[in-house]
Amino acid sequence: MDQQPAGPAIELGLDTFGDVTVDSDGTPVSGAQTLRNVLTQAVLADEVGVDFLGVGEHHRDDYAVSAPEVVLAAIAARTSRMRLGSAVTVLSSDDPIRVFERFATLDAVSSGRAEVILGRGSFTESFPLFGYDLADYEELFTDKLALFDQLRTGEPVTWSGSTRSPLSGQVVYPRLESPPLPTWIAVGGSPESVIRAAGYGLPLMLAIIGGEPLRFKPYVDLYHRALREMEQPSQPVGVHSPGHVADTDELAREQLWPHYRTYVGRIGAERGWPPPTRIEFDRSTGPGGSLYAGSPETVARKIADTVRALGLSRFDLKYSHGTLGHDELMRSIELYGTQVIPRVRELLAE
Repeated sequence: MDQQPAGPAIELGLDTFGDVTVDSDGTPVSGAQTLRNVLTQAVLADEVGVDFLGVGEHHRDDYAVSAPEVVLAAIAARTSRMRLGSAVTVLSSDDPIRVFERFATLDAVSSGRAEVILGRGSFTESFPLFGYDLADYEELFTDKLALFDQLRTGEPVTWSGSTRSPLSGQVVYPRLESPPLPTWIAVGGSPESVIRAAGYGLPLMLAIIGGEPLRFKPYVDLYHRALREMEQPSQPVGVHSPGHVADTDELAREQLWPHYRTYVGRIGAERGWPPPTRIEFDRSTGPGGSLYAGSPETVARKIADTVRALGLSRFDLKYSHGTLGHDELMRSIELYGTQVIPRVRELLAE
């Protein structure tokens, strides 16, 4: 079934992982206060015209959000127009039925604004936390995605697989008012994952967090070719990339760099990468890089270039960055909604 999202030709959204921040004097903010700040940020995003807000799922001390659907439900009660979803839901270590029930509930309380972005995630803490073996990484995602693909239709489910007991004519509640539940597949750059998304006829969300965005063009071409060969309807492609907007290029980069250096350095140390350098950071924020940091005009032009190059239907800016403070995030959201979004649309209209 075709799942083209409603709304403008290009949707411009924001993503956050609920990164635990510091206050104006450098004191760490509690996870609880970070969550309250995310709610405040979301209300502003809705007010300034952001099309979508995605909230990520993590189970570590540097991110406050472990239950995105709960946070999204709180946001739904305070907003009225933007769509709400995950960024991403780690399906491999969750129960597909419970995931569907939570998002169907979110869809009800938000009056049909819910969508889910499913992925395997770039962190693995959820596997031992919930009792899963990392050796089953591929099997878990493949099996659970097959089940979720049926659940999202809102119809009774008959299914059998290798990771849980079968279902026969099972109805799952609450029922969707307007099925199917909009569902994207998030991909980090694996051709197999791209083809899998096409096989299910689901929209593709590319996580581009390093390097040149244009290098993902072969994956976009592969996806569209696979859709045609599998006789699936055309589907949208989106991109999730990090960025920060401030009044000038220099201010955006100076605000972001110390926090970027710390959190990317921590992740790199966990995975065996060298720490980031200022030269690499500046290169990423420049033309052709995948870090959308700068003034509204700079960020808008980079987004428009990426949208054109990859033929995107949506671009989501990951606006939270480690300990970068709440005040800076609020200003970034304000500029993104009031200046970047209309400017991107102007550029694309040209």
